Amino acid sequence: MVSVIVIFWALCILCLINMMRYFSSIRVLLTILRQSDPLLYQAVDGNGFFTFHGQFSKQLRLIRYINQRQFIHHHNPEVIMRCERIYRQFYLISRFCILVIASIIAMLFW
Repeated sequence: MVSVIVIFWALCILCLINMMRYFSSIRVLLTILRQSDPLLYQAVDGNGFFTFHGQFSKQLRLIRYINQRQFIHHHNPEVIMRCERIYRQFYLISRFCILVIASIIAMLFW
């Protein structure tokens, strides 16, 4: 029988790997936005996005831009492709986090 602890650690590792992929995709998107849409790049705090002094409200603007699927009307097809990928990765990460929380609860009751 498979141990709940093994499942928990496997899910944690998968979640971390997907988070690294997610942040890497955001970094690539910001690089593309710097070249193709400088106004959007500045609106989402492109230079300070991954810094501690970055403006949180501007960072949330990029998250809302992606989650509300406003990127569909963008003029650059590469930005559309990257945003769609980030949208799917966020969906995947959120499901993995739910599974990690469920496995923690299962370990508590096991």
